[in-house]
Amino acid sequence: MDKVYASAAAAVADIPDGSSLAVGGFGVCGIPSALIGALMDQGAADLEVVSNNAGIDGVGLGILLAARRLRRVVSSYVGENKEFARQYLEGELEVELTPQGTLAERLRAGGAGIPGFYTRTGAGTQVAEGGLPWRYDADGNVAVTSPAKDVRVFETFGERYGYVLEEAIVPDFALVRAARGDRHGNLAFHAAARNFNPLAAMAGRTTIVEVEELVEPGEIAPDDIHLPGIYVHRVVELTPEQAADKLIERLTVRERENSAQHSAQEGQH
Repeated sequence: MDKVYASAAAAVADIPDGSSLAVGGFGVCGIPSALIGALMDQGAADLEVVSNNAGIDGVGLGILLAARRLRRVVSSYVGENKEFARQYLEGELEVELTPQGTLAERLRAGGAGIPGFYTRTGAGTQVAEGGLPWRYDADGNVAVTSPAKDVRVFETFGERYGYVLEEAIVPDFALVRAARGDRHGNLAFHAAARNFNPLAAMAGRTTIVEVEELVEPGEIAPDDIHLPGIYVHRVVELTPEQAADKLIERLTVRERENSAQHSAQEGQH
């Protein structure tokens, strides 16, 4: 039952080229940075990644992107990563853009053993009708487009609407970050880091988790467990330095009150 690995490097050592990965996090919040760094050092390439976005340039999945290690990305948006956008638009990367809630449910469905589900999201658009550009060629022409999806009409709340069939996602591996975890893989997430992490963990055939604090079984109260250990296969304890390494994607501050007056006074001295 002890699922603890000695290091992040040991936990990702058997991820082969061509693997599919679900990666937790939102922007740079809750990203499994140590596992991504270990995978970078390990050398696996030609990867397909399922993640809300691809982090930012030089951080998180942006590291693998810059090294040309990603073949395909399934995500909700390009976000703040300029290299992600460049590779997509210049035909170097295949990108399947998926509505955010749909992506979350596709991962959850994969973990729950549900092969597919119908949703109103995307009905009447190219999400359902097909034709969304998945890959461009070097000249900027669309080379690969999304296929049409099955649409059925259901009556809900007295009205009839079209619903789009979306298929579950079950990747080969999942890389996840949690605030606390025990040796059996029971996990607790902190605040906004509880974004795509539980869903990614549920979906992966082999789920690898880095935890900021490793505790013994029983130390996390049952009501405080956000994800049971049945979904987790490998646990890596972060060092204090790794646990404290948390970036702010976009720092927004307001000017100090009377800052203009203060600056003027400083200039007089």
